[in-house]
Amino acid sequence: MPGSAPTDSTPPWEYTLHIPNDLRAVTVSRRTLRVILTMHGLIGLVDTAELLATELVSNAVRHTKGPAALRVRWSAGVLRIGAWDADPEPPGPPGMPESLAEAEEGRGLALVRACADLWGWQPLAREGSRGKYVWCDLVTA
Repeated sequence: MPGSAPTDSTPPWEYTLHIPNDLRAVTVSRRTLRVILTMHGLIGLVDTAELLATELVSNAVRHTKGPAALRVRWSAGVLRIGAWDADPEPPGPPGMPESLAEAEEGRGLALVRACADLWGWQPLAREGSRGKYVWCDLVTA
């Protein structure tokens, strides 16, 4: 039933939102993610998922020159949120959250590390372009 809370036996699903290199894409991505999660009965994950997606998409748009994409996937009780961008360089290491309170930049991956159950990155080729995919997982209880 649409909108009912998913279980571990709920069939997997995945959405990909292709976005331009435009800071407005961060808001579009966040709002799209909210609709996806609400429609799939994952309203309890929306606030954390929006924060994580905002950080991942913001990094993809701010630190690269090409297009990007937001990917949201549900499988076996795990919500994976990821952002692809056209820069194959690995992301910088996340700082420690306590040292970033006053920092102007560099808080994104520290927030991802603090809020997600697992995160990582991998090189990824897409549509003939090289780049990277930075992802994080939220595990439902």
